[in-house]
Amino acid sequence: MILDREGNPILIDLDSFGIGPREWDLVQTALFYERFGWHTEDEYRTFVDVYGFDVMDWYGYPVLADYRELSMTLWLCGKAAGNDAAVAEVRKRVASLRDGGTRRDWAPF
Repeated sequence: MILDREGNPILIDLDSFGIGPREWDLVQTALFYERFGWHTEDEYRTFVDVYGFDVMDWYGYPVLADYRELSMTLWLCGKAAGNDAAVAEVRKRVASLRDGGTRRDWAPF
């Protein structure tokens, strides 16, 4: 959200914006913690405690997390043209998706 020149709030970056189950919103934070290591355990536990629900305890978490990884990779594919760092990152991500390798070395884009 940003403010326009008159101070009115405007929603931006709506590519993942929607109304739906809480799991859709929560899976990204859990994924960033569990698979990527982008959040510490203390940060994630605080998030869960404040929210009051741990999506990683939900039976559908693994499938939704896999989908989000694939979605993140496909989004990056669309941004990779002419960007050597992004191309290298896409190749690394596809390799780890294929062989079940670590996601700890995935770089945020």
